[in-house]
Order: sequence, then structure tokens, then C-alpha cells
Amino acid sequence: MKKSGITSKPFVFLALLGTLLGGYYLGGLQHGSVDEHAGHGHETTDAAKVQYTCGMHPFIIQDEPGICPICNMKLTPMKQGTGGDGNKTAAGERKIKYWQAPMDPTYIRDEPGKSPMGMDLVPVYEEDVSGGGGIEIDPVTTQNMGVRTEIVARRDLSRTVRTLGLVTYDEPRQYSVNSKIEGWVEKLYVNEEGQQVSKGQPLMEIYSPELVAAQHEYLLAVQNSKQLSQSPFGEIAESSKRLLDASRTRLKYWDISDKQISALEQSGEVRKNLTLYSSYHGIVTMKKVVEGMRVMAGEELLQISDLSRVWVNADIYEFELPWVKVGQTAQVELPFTSDKVLEGRISYIYPYLQSETRTVKARIEFQNPGHQLKPDMYANIRIATGAVQGALAIPDNAVLNSGKGQTVFVSLGEGRFEPRSVKTGVSDESGYIQILSGLAEGDEVVVSAQFMLDSESKLQEAIQKMIAPKSPPASKQAPPANTPALDDLFDEKPVKKQESLEDLFK
Repeated sequence: MKKSGITSKPFVFLALLGTLLGGYYLGGLQHGSVDEHAGHGHETTDAAKVQYTCGMHPFIIQDEPGICPICNMKLTPMKQGTGGDGNKTAAGERKIKYWQAPMDPTYIRDEPGKSPMGMDLVPVYEEDVSGGGGIEIDPVTTQNMGVRTEIVARRDLSRTVRTLGLVTYDEPRQYSVNSKIEGWVEKLYVNEEGQQVSKGQPLMEIYSPELVAAQHEYLLAVQNSKQLSQSPFGEIAESSKRLLDASRTRLKYWDISDKQISALEQSGEVRKNLTLYSSYHGIVTMKKVVEGMRVMAGEELLQISDLSRVWVNADIYEFELPWVKVGQTAQVELPFTSDKVLEGRISYIYPYLQSETRTVKARIEFQNPGHQLKPDMYANIRIATGAVQGALAIPDNAVLNSGKGQTVFVSLGEGRFEPRSVKTGVSDESGYIQILSGLAEGDEVVVSAQFMLDSESKLQEAIQKMIAPKSPPASKQAPPANTPALDDLFDEKPVKKQESLEDLFK
């Protein structure tokens, strides 16, 4: 018995040892299989699938290259983490903000469904929606769009205004010749337009019955004054002298010179015709009278202009007005003498606009010896304006003008852009415009493709307004403390029993 017990113990030991070795072997195989599967999963995660999107319509996402079904632009690869398998990213869950029609971005719903065109709505995630009107664009898309930027800096702005001008008369040197009496033109000494006239030169002879009668009256007044001058009655002598003075004044009012009156007094003969003399020096620019013509009192007969000094009126457009000031130097070049340049100064800027040309006249005065500058002649004008020193400026093509104001897009880096309202000043001839407010020195503004940025910004802003929650209605004002509630007014309360007469007298 003792021997058999000893013999069975080695078999039991070998059985236990085999069981342990088999379990260890099976466990190693399972562990290796798990590690292998884990390794394959890691490789799958590292080799994340690249997705493609449209730079103009970021809600278009495809798993392979192609073209956008909306604008036919080539799709660009997305950054790692911007695509995804549904609603997950490396950071975790992506929250869907709303669902949008792929062909109509303004068609928005809170849940999946179909668009009016029968297409499936696509999700738009919260991180893909920029707030405040700003936008974010992939760098590859930004490069494909041709977006260029420039730093806001200070510079000197200057402009040379080039415009056309018209030679005209010096208005204070224009004169009108007319007759102060009614009569007939017997003789015309100046009978041509453009004829040179000197001061004191005879212009015409006029026959007037009134003038003949006035000469007779003057001669009688002279004779009467001589006869009564020695009268012992002083009042009579004084009265005759006043009559003589009145007759002389009447002839002067009809443009009879003192020389002619003296000749009439000495000769004692009445002249049939009155000679009109020029009181001005210049050129006859208008003639309305001919020999034998009857003229009325006050009728204009000639116009005489002094061309020794002329004006040149330059047309200044509205956007150039801030540059032009009184006293600036202007150079005038005549079309037929391009080698000769006349130099003058701006003496006056008219305070109103010409409705036909939408320009303002700037007057430049010139001496005109030899009558080289002729009225109604065109001239090329250059005005050297003063420079604006140290102005904050950007390229003028960076500014988007609308009916409400002016906007620029500021680059915030990493593909982010922000629209910003600005106020502008003058613009120079180099293509730069002054910034009065809205930007600071060192800001980076977009100078090309900003129209596409503006469209995208306005689209996102409109979508945000469409999905914005409605504001709760204003809370009603609480009633005063002593005011009973509406329900209390209709509560059923026990009616107090009326007391009897007996109860009252108890």
C-alpha cells in the first residue's frame, strides 16, 4: 500500500505541470492577437482619410478630389481635424448648429431633411460658423483666391490736379455803351466787332430833337444870365444863374461833355447831331447798332471789353476739391503753344457747382500782353497742390464703398478676416487713400479678392440673423400690492348672513 501511494504522486505532478504550460501558451497567443489588432487600429487612426471641400462653399465635403457642384471650382484638401467621420474630431464630439441646403445656403432647418430641390440637407457645425461678421478660410483656399494684404502705414500724400480751363473776360473790365436819349444814328465811327477802341475816341453821331431843344434852352439861359447879372435886384440875378446851371446839367446828363458845352456857348450855334465818345479802352465784343437806326433811351448799342487782363476758369471735380486752395500756383499750357507755359495763381474758387459738368470753377488771373490769351480758348492746366504730411493711408482698392459707408477687411492671421468700417479722407495720384478713423498703424488689410470675402461675410451674417433666437417678450409690469388679483375677484366667498332686527337690538 505504501508503495502504490508513492508511485501515483509523480503522475499527479506531471498533470498539473502540463495544465499550467498549456494555459500560459494559450494566454500568450491571445495577448499577441490583441496587440496585433491594437497595432492595426493605431495605424488606421494615423492614416486618417483626407477629405476635400470648396473654398467658396465650405459645406461641400467629399472623400475624393473633384469640383464643386455649385461654382465648379476645384475642391481643395481639408486640414487634419476639419473633416471627419460624422460628428467626431480628435477633440471629441462636434455639435451640429443647423442643417443647410447645399444649393441654397439661406434654406436652414433644425433637423435633417430635404431641400426644396430634393437634395439632402448638410450639417453645419458650430466651430465652422464665425460670429460678428468675421470669416475663416483655409490657407490653401486663401492662396487659390489670390488674397493679398498690405500693412497700414503713414506716408505723405500728394496730387497734381490736371484739368481743362476756359479763357474768359475779366468781368470788371467789360463795359456797355448806350444812348440816354431817343434819336437816330446819323454817323457810326465804330462799325466792326473786334475793333480796337481807345478812351475818348468818337463812337457815333446821334440826331435827337430833344437834344436840339435842350441846346436852344441852354443858349437862351446863357443870354438871359448875362443880361440880368447887372440887375439891381439880387434875386432876379440869382434866379437866372440857377436856370443856366440847370440847363448845363441837363446836357451833361445826356453825355454832352464840358468841352462840347463850352464850344456851344462860344459859337452860339445849335448842333443838329450829338457825338458820343468812348469812356473806355478795349475791344468791341458786341455791336447792335447800324447807321440810320433809331435808338431808344437806355438801349444798349455796343459792348467793349479790356483784354489786357483775362481770367482762366479751371474745372475742378468734386473729389479733387479738398486739394485745391486759393493762392496755389497753376500752370497753363495752350494747345497751339505746347512749348510755352504760363504761370499764375488761383485767386478765387466759386462757391457753387456747375450743374452741366458737376465741377467747380477755380479762377486764375493772367496779364495778357499782345492778346495771346483769347476768350473762349481752351487751355490745359496743372495745379501743384500741397502734400498731406504723415497721413495714415492704405491702397484705395482695399476700400469697399457702399451706400451706407466704407469697409475694409483686416487680416487677423491664420486665415481669419474681419470686416471693419472706416472713414476716409483724400486720395493721392499714387493710389493711396487717407484713413481718418477705423484702422491703426500696423494693421494688415486685404487689397485683393475682398469682394469674395465681403460676400461670404454678408452671407454668414444673414444666416446668423435667421437662426438667432427670438428675444423673450418684455415682462409685464407687476400690479400694485394693494390691487387684488384677477382670480381673487372671481373666487366664491361665503355670503355673510344678514342679521335680523332682533339680533341688532339684543
